[in-house]
Amino acid sequence: MTPFAAAQLVQWGGLAIGIALGALAQATRFCTMGALADWFSFRGPARLMMWLLAVAVAALGSQALIAAGMFDASRSLPWSPHLLWLSTLAGGLLFGAGMVFASGCPQRNLVKAGAGNLKSIVVLLSTALAAQMTLRGIFAVPRSQWLDRWSLMLDRPQDVGSLVAPLVGSSADSVRWIAVALLLALTVALLLHFRRAMEPAHWTGGALIGLLVPASWLLTGQLGFIAEHPQTLEPAWLGTHSNRPEGLTFAAPLAHTLDLLTLWSDRNTTLSFGVAVTLGVVAGSALSALARREFRVESFRSSDDLVAHLLGGVLMGVGGVTALGCSIGQGLTGLSMLS
Repeated sequence: MTPFAAAQLVQWGGLAIGIALGALAQATRFCTMGALADWFSFRGPARLMMWLLAVAVAALGSQALIAAGMFDASRSLPWSPHLLWLSTLAGGLLFGAGMVFASGCPQRNLVKAGAGNLKSIVVLLSTALAAQMTLRGIFAVPRSQWLDRWSLMLDRPQDVGSLVAPLVGSSADSVRWIAVALLLALTVALLLHFRRAMEPAHWTGGALIGLLVPASWLLTGQLGFIAEHPQTLEPAWLGTHSNRPEGLTFAAPLAHTLDLLTLWSDRNTTLSFGVAVTLGVVAGSALSALARREFRVESFRSSDDLVAHLLGGVLMGVGGVTALGCSIGQGLTGLSMLS
């Protein structure tokens, strides 16, 4: 496969994954913050169990690909040996607060935007702009000079298997499979306990959304991989913004989407896997909402509502980039990699 063909395969594949995620999330109301809100508000377990099922399925699929040698996980961001512990903590706190103010994470707001929610469009624009400013704008200075300096450079990947294996005298693969087995056992036990509260859509949505994570690794880490690029003579992961295997995440890709839309004629700005997934989620949600007759235009109730959503978007943009991932990038993709 030529580099151009590999890049196009990753881009179109990313769009297909995004459409599937958008349609599934719209139909099942898949949402990390919504799952937490349901539990803390009225002890509703259904969406939380759906999220846990997605993590378990994603972990099983991702670890199976790694064990089969289908992609080089050590080149992925979740397995980076550079552990930015303070940035992750600070970014996670900012993102968590912003998620509440904005009535959902970036993934949920992409889904709601596709279903006609104007508030979500405002949230996404403020998130994308804040993410841009944190990647290479005014917020990048405190992030890189104050937070990122407090980090650890490990001598191995930062996944559970690589870190625990030397302590117990076992192989990293064995420790990973033990961790996956424990996660699956916990998931099965909780699903059986709360099975009466769950509808068929929760089971289907959790399982299928979980499968989209290993599908992303297979697409970007295997199908889009060229061992020796004809121009650089080095390994290359085509179609990704970071030139490495990429999973599902939405903080930085929102900034890259804004780059693409505002700098379309710049040849240095191209469609990447993350941008294709982002656009696909909106399209998939719109298709699902129209098919289910749930498409409706919604707007802000008051100026306070507008301010809260703007603040939430900014916090998620800054926090998501600082923490190297959003509630999907860290809460689904990162956890499935045992990072």
